[in-house]
Amino acid sequence: MHTSTPALRAPLPPFEGSDAARDFISRVETFVREELDPLASGHGITSESGAPRAVLEQVWKRSRDLGFYGVTLPKELGGAGFSILDHALIKEAIYASGSPFAPHILGELTGPPRVGALAKQATPDQMERFILPVARAEKAICFAITEPEAGSDAGALQTRAVQDGDSFILNGTKRFISGSPFCDFAVIICSTSQDPAVRETTAFFVERDRPGFRVEAGYRTMAGQTHTGNIVLTDCRVPAANQIGERGRGLALALGRITVNRLLHCPAMLGLARLALEDSLAHAVRRRQFGQPIGTFQAVQHLLADMATELLAARALMLSVARTLDHGGDARAEASMAKLFCSETAFRIADRAVQVHGGEGIVQGSRVEFLFRLLRMYRVLTGTSEIQRNTIARELLGAAVR
Repeated sequence: MHTSTPALRAPLPPFEGSDAARDFISRVETFVREELDPLASGHGITSESGAPRAVLEQVWKRSRDLGFYGVTLPKELGGAGFSILDHALIKEAIYASGSPFAPHILGELTGPPRVGALAKQATPDQMERFILPVARAEKAICFAITEPEAGSDAGALQTRAVQDGDSFILNGTKRFISGSPFCDFAVIICSTSQDPAVRETTAFFVERDRPGFRVEAGYRTMAGQTHTGNIVLTDCRVPAANQIGERGRGLALALGRITVNRLLHCPAMLGLARLALEDSLAHAVRRRQFGQPIGTFQAVQHLLADMATELLAARALMLSVARTLDHGGDARAEASMAKLFCSETAFRIADRAVQVHGGEGIVQGSRVEFLFRLLRMYRVLTGTSEIQRNTIARELLGAAVR
């Protein structure tokens, strides 16, 4: 994929994070530039084509060795103890690097961020078998909630876990599970109710090598990526010792940090949107028509001005919500506002980037064309824009609509 080197940088306010976060970002950017970019180039890896498991393991372990991989874990497991604001700034910088390995530097797709919140619920046995191997970059994990009939309505699960002595037998299909093609085990949220009309969900660790566990991969998202797949469970028997936390608390456990997690999807979108803006600035200077750079034309200038303005507005909202959460505020509506506004804004920026690039912007292989497709997905991923609006409205109206 062609990735032009921006000649100009998108405007950013003074850095608002801690000195530790500033140093962390500097070290990550050096890692990307000196190690990950050559690794991607040497293996022909792009954001769209993806990387084989063997290469990803190199990234995970090298990131672990440099102190990046487990940064989001609780401090007792080696985490850095960064504030939510710092975390947002770090993640934004990682995605703004344009590296195809961006989702793997902190292990977001299959690593420590997937298990950090589970550490409080895990038994000592589960810590040894599941949590610590992921924290050490030895194993990969995925989180499986979504099903054919359970997407936005996450509680409508059809995957069932039926107790049989000291085991549970799992049957069902999980769909669109990120990281499943290269997972070693999964957190599976199942219905454990005897009555289909009663919603009782329970979480289990399930190893991929258990009989009856199958990953169906091979399909691509609209952004061309292949790190998503289905998990099919057919009479898959797991020991009761694999149950996570209390029975009936599966969704509560999975969604326990939903407000923070929802906010922390925003820096990825805005980092990618910044790439689209910077590529557009570079193109406006480089591309000449009628004897002059297209950046001298007011129509192009207005597109760029709107892109930069909306990017800073979205970023300000994201950081404001991060500060509220760091100070102990609930911010449920505000996190949904941030996810809604950042995803919609990032896509508008990508759309304008295609317009600025003209014919180059609609050719596959152009980075802005890829960003257009990827950022379109974020309006659906991790809670659609419509679901965010529902959440915001419920919080505004309060008990009147409950």
